[in-house]
Amino acid sequence: MLFTHILALGIPCIIALVVASGLTRRRVYPLPLPPGPRPLPILGNALQLDTKRPWLTYTAWGKTYGKIIRSRLLGIEFIIINSATIARELLDKRSVNYSTRPVIRTNELAGLAFNTALLPYGETLRQHRKIFHQVLKAEVSVSYHKMYSCHANDLVINLLNATSDPLQQTEVYTASLIMAVTYGYLAHGREDPFLTRARELIHISEQIISPEKAAMFTALPFLEKLPFWCFGRAFGLMGRSRELAQQLLNEPFDEVKAKIADGTASRSLVADFLNQVHDDADEDTMKAVALTGYGTGTDTTAATLQTFLLAMVLYPDVQARARVEIDQAVKHDEMPCLDDRASLPYLDAILLEVLRWHPAVPLGIPHAASNDDVYGGYFIPKGAMVIVNQWALSRDEDMFPDASRFNPSRHLTVDGKLKDPFVNHFAFGHGRRICPGRWFAECSLWTAASAILAVLRIDHAKDSNGDRIKVKPQFSTGLVIRPEPFHCS
Repeated sequence: MLFTHILALGIPCIIALVVASGLTRRRVYPLPLPPGPRPLPILGNALQLDTKRPWLTYTAWGKTYGKIIRSRLLGIEFIIINSATIARELLDKRSVNYSTRPVIRTNELAGLAFNTALLPYGETLRQHRKIFHQVLKAEVSVSYHKMYSCHANDLVINLLNATSDPLQQTEVYTASLIMAVTYGYLAHGREDPFLTRARELIHISEQIISPEKAAMFTALPFLEKLPFWCFGRAFGLMGRSRELAQQLLNEPFDEVKAKIADGTASRSLVADFLNQVHDDADEDTMKAVALTGYGTGTDTTAATLQTFLLAMVLYPDVQARARVEIDQAVKHDEMPCLDDRASLPYLDAILLEVLRWHPAVPLGIPHAASNDDVYGGYFIPKGAMVIVNQWALSRDEDMFPDASRFNPSRHLTVDGKLKDPFVNHFAFGHGRRICPGRWFAECSLWTAASAILAVLRIDHAKDSNGDRIKVKPQFSTGLVIRPEPFHCS
């Protein structure tokens, strides 16, 4: 719990918190804030919040207080959106006011401020997104189809031969694919040195950059002077995070430069950048874009594929229907490819349902209000953190009846066509901060899922007595959530 970390600092910190109460005195607002649970002095709602799974708390509060609610932590206002309609109204239609990110000091302390997804709105962000658009827009993402297929075929073989956790093979697939596209780097399995370090950095960052955990540094900046080990194991790894970030920003980029110099470089995003003249972007910008693309794409795509495997075990009827569709649309001696996609709408529906059923980033990345605003008679103060609770959107019974059930058909019309394009899914975010790599993500997800369903049948594993091992869905915590390891065949 956040409160436990605070108490762990001892009596001097508690005294400081009392002194700091002057910093958390509430402003007088011209209109009421959105409704929410009554906050305690100084701590706000910290004691009422499940800090491991805050999306569950926010969803429960939404049932009591409405589709837009307010929470306070250490004097910082959180505006929680539990409605797709409100998310579109604010983040899409009023994007000028909601396109920046809050200043979260843990990002900088952990060496993660380079990340495109965390940048405040401004010129640096525009440069990042311009590069992303050039190299990952729809038509360019489709052009990597041979690379997707090659890595997807390796994934199928590795799953078939896996003697350990099959979920690890999805990490190898996504990491190897994105490394190949980003740096032209051929990874050597899960123990590849670059993949190992990148996986460590991703794991650390997931645990420390949530806005709820970072609130105490934002409200009480003097805490930065204390050793990080005071705040628990995850925060104690900030030094290691900075070290890893610098290594991963520089080493693969410099390797591409060296290969260009000796004429052995493969085509990649970084190689294309270095071979062209860019008047408005420097190498540091490209390093940041490359590592952002690798880190964010690897983690969320792997988590989504792992959820896909879990759903196929739990819902064999869905798996069987998808296989029938593939058998009808693709020749028996061929693998599905992106050219077949228009003939396989149910497969797209499955992936849309995977994104909805257990969104990989249940709270997305927080936005911030650049100026005071009013919505529905409620006041949203300048500087407030604005969070779209994707978990609440996924469990909206008005939009998704029987929401806890995995049901791809909810994404199809009566004549079997997709209701909405894949890239419009709320899992990719909103407004000007929508994921710039969403076309690449959808192509890599589709190619992997189609290859798996075309070749393999995923079933429950059996114990030594030949009895089926029951699978109970359980998910990790953190910024990105994924299924806990489960047995399957």
